[in-house]
Amino acid sequence: MLVTQENLQTLAWEKMADLIPAIIQHHKTGAILMQGYMNQASLSQTLITEKATFYSRSKQALWVKGETSGHFLNVKQVLTDCDKDSLLIACEPIGPSCHLGTESCFPEQSLSQQNFLSQLEEVIKSRKNDAPEDSYTAHLFSRGTTKMAQKVGEEGVEVALAAVAETKEDLLGECADLFYHTLVLLQDQNIDMSEVMEVLQKRHQK
Repeated sequence: MLVTQENLQTLAWEKMADLIPAIIQHHKTGAILMQGYMNQASLSQTLITEKATFYSRSKQALWVKGETSGHFLNVKQVLTDCDKDSLLIACEPIGPSCHLGTESCFPEQSLSQQNFLSQLEEVIKSRKNDAPEDSYTAHLFSRGTTKMAQKVGEEGVEVALAAVAETKEDLLGECADLFYHTLVLLQDQNIDMSEVMEVLQKRHQK
């Protein structure tokens, strides 16, 4: 169930003395970033401000994630499970989510191959302002849109040629090149992969 200000009181607050565990998930990659606890006041503040706000059991007070570090969790969606006694919150993290400086409090987790594309997209986005001599991705950005578009066209032709005249390994390599360079071109145009996925989903639903 999608949680809103209107229905948050219907959650099973009585099970844990007005506390509900909240799992924070990266809204693009699906990675689990951290887990905390929320009471009705912190959840209400989270929904209003769209900044993840928790209840500290040790300090017995509300705390906004990032209020001292600047590493906020911008909330995109709040869901509850079928028993209404836990929360799954999709967020856009600003900086590392763990107090130890790692992206996640569960750094050993493995992302699925599908979600790796979203992770790669984030890496490409971070390279836009790097020095061209230090990063191939930054070098592509420095060449401009026309050159990047030409590169995608070249990779598309190489995929087609590999499919009809080369080995499976060659085809896999060329497809990987095409995916990568397409992601770079999308970032050059300030388009997130999620926007492309939305188009595909709409076509699938027809």
